[in-house]
Amino acid sequence: MEDIELKKHANEVRKGVVISTNSCGAGHPGGSLSAADIFTYLYFEEMNIDPENPQDPGRDRFVLSKGHTAPGLYSVLAERGFFPKEDLKTLRKLGSHLQGHPSLKSTPGVDMSTGSLGQGISAACGMAMAGKMDGASYRVYTLLGDGETEEGQVWEAAMFAGAKKLDNLVVIVDFNGLQIDGPITEVNDPTPIDKKFEAFRFHVINCDAHDFGELRAAFKEARETKGCPTAIIAHSLKGKGVSFMEGKADWHGKAPNDEELKVALADLDKIAAALEG
Repeated sequence: MEDIELKKHANEVRKGVVISTNSCGAGHPGGSLSAADIFTYLYFEEMNIDPENPQDPGRDRFVLSKGHTAPGLYSVLAERGFFPKEDLKTLRKLGSHLQGHPSLKSTPGVDMSTGSLGQGISAACGMAMAGKMDGASYRVYTLLGDGETEEGQVWEAAMFAGAKKLDNLVVIVDFNGLQIDGPITEVNDPTPIDKKFEAFRFHVINCDAHDFGELRAAFKEARETKGCPTAIIAHSLKGKGVSFMEGKADWHGKAPNDEELKVALADLDKIAAALEG
């Protein structure tokens, strides 16, 4: 797919994030927006998936380890055709299949229920190990927040993945530099994250999370890497695409009100117009 088409899809994913979080008055837009391009590349370019057959045994798997950014995952699933976009307005509402954190029992396209930070990468390791044991060809992808790497379980999982040479596993870190309490370097500095993954026998790639050319090159390199897992450190901007959210830790877990939604959609409509050229 051409980069311009990916950018258009990513912009629609961002619209879904602000619409869904506004609709329920809760959720986590900041990290969903910073990861929107990553979600888009995975679901429209990288992964072997079929919205018509979401339980295909041969499909690639995705685990959202930073489960609070479910609005971003739901939005890309809707954009990809797993369920109607109208469902996004039911986020976190009684009876909705779109819970505050992903649930594999209720949402088409969700491969693992996640929420407690640090645990998703362990589940992804288990899936990758199962694939190795079964001789399966599917690949496993998991997305972590940079603040999430402060969790000890992340590094236990990394140790396992490196020791078992899980070259069918790709760990992506959405490195936007902010977590709920502020800059990660001030809260409990986990940097250098790339060097830590290298210490656990990962092949490590740094890239711009908002450049589809760099994302394409990173995932190609990961696919060609044999004998060890890959970690992609994707440098991003929290709140990307919405002027008043960009680079603001305040928007980690706060939903836009109706007036803020209008501004956010206006920002994203401007981007859409520019993409149409």
